Amino acid sequence: MKTTLLIHPQKMPLRGTITVPGDKSISHRAVLLGALAAGVSHIRNWLPAGDTLATLAAVRALGVHIEVDEVSAQAWDLRIEGRGLHGLQAPNGALNLRNAGTGLRLLAGIMVGQAFPSVLDGSVQLRKRPMRRITDPLTLMGADIRAENGRCPLHIGSASLHGIDYEMPVASAQVKSAVLLAGLYASGSTRLFQPGPARDHTERMLIAMGVGVEVEGD
Repeated sequence: MKTTLLIHPQKMPLRGTITVPGDKSISHRAVLLGALAAGVSHIRNWLPAGDTLATLAAVRALGVHIEVDEVSAQAWDLRIEGRGLHGLQAPNGALNLRNAGTGLRLLAGIMVGQAFPSVLDGSVQLRKRPMRRITDPLTLMGADIRAENGRCPLHIGSASLHGIDYEMPVASAQVKSAVLLAGLYASGSTRLFQPGPARDHTERMLIAMGVGVEVEGD
């Protein structure tokens, strides 16, 4: 059935208040970095979307205590008790990131630095998405990470990591973030060369939380 909308000119100025939903990319990173921090992190206006909830569940499965205040359907406040870089606990089974490609790729950068093995998996749809873009540079860092046919599930073992100089084939915030997070566990410095613009949430948040990250160029 055809619908017709008729808009009348507004003679009086529009007035009102809206709450902008939190950013999904930042919400993923806030949970992951809060888990690795020393001490308690308070996150406001966190977006409770399907993907971010999968990341939240995975972090809880690693032994991180997170308190939730469901302020509204689109905004939660979180209190995350960080366990530090080496305080995560081995999960009881595979970490299921469902459809959260961002959560899985970023979490892979963290899990390659742990002293226990892990498996990262997801939905049928996520199992179709390519993972070599992160497994290749992580392997160069010494990570024990295996992905059959370049797709998840990702099987990760404990390994000693070392810093690398890595030129990204294409600009990707997820690849950059996975390598940066793995670099927290690596000996020596890690340098990334980015061929074009990409979201810089991870490096901004790492710097804000006290990590030594230097950024050159635009």
